[in-house]
Amino acid sequence: MTDPFELFRNWYDEARTTEPNDSNAMALATADAEARPSVRMVLLKGFDPRGFVFYTNRGSRKAGDLAANSHAALLFHWKSLRRQIRIEGPVSLASDEESDAYFATRSRDSQLGAWASDQSRPLDARSTFERRFEEVQQRFDGQPVPRPPFWGGYRVAPERMEFWQDRAHRLHERRLFVRDGGAWREGLLYP
Repeated sequence: MTDPFELFRNWYDEARTTEPNDSNAMALATADAEARPSVRMVLLKGFDPRGFVFYTNRGSRKAGDLAANSHAALLFHWKSLRRQIRIEGPVSLASDEESDAYFATRSRDSQLGAWASDQSRPLDARSTFERRFEEVQQRFDGQPVPRPPFWGGYRVAPERMEFWQDRAHRLHERRLFVRDGGAWREGLLYP
């Protein structure tokens, strides 16, 4: 198989049946303007040949990093399958239409939480957040919750995709796909 997206889909579909929790969890690595790295777990919410999409508060630390340095790396690790996939590439904003469509699929409490949270900002006490959540509940009582203007999607457009498969005695298999213009070049890496 020489299409990395088809290979990703096959591995991802298998992980969805074997991983006990959050098969769509991925580590997102960013770097700020001073090249200081940061990594955290986020959830994959969509993918196609344009890239891999996640959603967040655009005032969060990760969003600030991406505003300063629009390149990121993703890592999927499926322990039950003994596989991982590394993805690297530039990041762009998902469209408002995509962000609106995804936001509408979230549970109401998740929608309200997006309004109540100043993600990544200092919080004096949990009760402050809970009070803000209650205020937002009252604000939108009996009506649909619109997507906050400060919340939306990001798309990582892969330039490199590495598929790692565990093998006995640490003789792992590593397949690397590198975008070369509009096509993908495939090769192997030593374990």
